[in-house]
Formats: sequence, structure tokens, C-alpha cells
Amino acid sequence: MKKTTPKTGSLTLNVTHRTVVGKQVRKLRKLGTLPANIYGADFKSTSISVPYADFAKAYKQVHATGIVYLSLDSQNIPTMIKYVQRHPLDSTVLHVDFRKVDLSQKIVAEVPVKTIGVSEAVSQKGGVLLTQASSLSVEALPQDVPQVLEIDISILKEVGTDIKVKDLVKSDTYTVTADPEKVIVSVTAHKEESIVAETTAAAAPEVLTAKVEGEEGAEGAKAAAPAEAKKADDTKKDVKKDTKGTK
Repeated sequence: MKKTTPKTGSLTLNVTHRTVVGKQVRKLRKLGTLPANIYGADFKSTSISVPYADFAKAYKQVHATGIVYLSLDSQNIPTMIKYVQRHPLDSTVLHVDFRKVDLSQKIVAEVPVKTIGVSEAVSQKGGVLLTQASSLSVEALPQDVPQVLEIDISILKEVGTDIKVKDLVKSDTYTVTADPEKVIVSVTAHKEESIVAETTAAAAPEVLTAKVEGEEGAEGAKAAAPAEAKKADDTKKDVKKDTKGTK
């Protein structure tokens, strides 16, 4: 593999080959070591380990869009953090995939969107700002992929307006490849909560009461059945007595 020299000021992580796999990696984590892999085009997938604290510091700086050089066997491998597996309960990092990149070849990456500025339509006219795209696909050389795409919402002065991909300022180092008509942010009118009429509000408890009474009535009917039967028998006896009297 061609040797790459990191640029001045670039981020480098010292990593080592990893032979521990499967459930045994739990022991590595307890020792403060994070299991990881390196993969990429024309590159044999390699299992590695990296100090957890070092990775956490690097990830906070570059996230998924910056270049991280992995120092392994006297080689400096340019990579990007492709996938981070986290624990479902405490969100601690369990495993990382590093994607080896060619610094001379453009790639497509997902870049998060961040709104900046103040919208007059929101602050003065009561509109509600909706972010309809949390990230956008960008094509660029690996080292030119931006960490975030800043969307200036100060141009939104009226309710009902929006910012689409085609409205973004063009860059000399990267190209947003998402659909030009894709809406990134928009301002919509604030919808008032409907006021329920008093008559409707008053009727609600009656429906609920009727339901409860119906449920209780079903049990009550079972309990009342013997009494009703006895009452019917008594009525029949009274009728017979009256009949004998008439004779």
C-alpha cells in the first residue's frame, strides 16, 4: 500500500492489530480499549483496537465527515468514521468501522444540516420553523467534505416561504448532490388548538358514565337474575290464588 503522510495539524490515532473477536471483546472494553475494523476499496478488511479515550476525543472533533489517519505498522491510513455502534441503554461506543479513503478520489457523504441566523417570519410574524432535512448528500474529495452545512434562515421573512437545495450558495470544494427541489427548511403558519364547545365537553362524561354503567350492568344483571326469577314465581303464585278465589 502506498505510504501516506498526514498533513500538518491532521488527526492521527495510534491503533494495533486485534486478534480478539466475538464475545471476548468485552474484556477489551473493560480495559478501556475499543474494538474496530478498517475496510475500503482495494484494502483488506483489518481488525484493530484503539484506546477508547483517544477515539472519543477524535470523534468529537471530526464526527463522520473528517479525515482520521490510523497509524498501523508504520503506515498512516487515511480513513473516515463510517459507523459507530452504541450500547442501547447508556449510548457508550461498542464498536467502530473506519472506511479507508483515497484522498485523490471524490466520495459522496451525508453531511448534517445546521440552521443559523434568525427568521423574521418566526420571530416577528408567529411562524413555525420546520427542518425537513437533517442531512444532505455531498460530493467532494475526502478532505473537503464539510462537517456541517449551515443554512441561513434570516432570508425567511414571510410565513409560507422555504429554502431548497437549489437556494444554497455554491461551493468551490464540494457539490450538494441532493435533489435541487428538496426543501431543507420552511416556515408554516402557527395552528391554534381547536376550542371544544361547552356542550360537547359536558356530553363527554355522560358517554363515559354510560359505558361504565353498561359494564357494571352486565355484572349486575347476573346478580339480579335469581331475584328476578323469584319475583316471577311469586307473581305466578299470586295469579293462581286469585284464580281459585274467582271459582
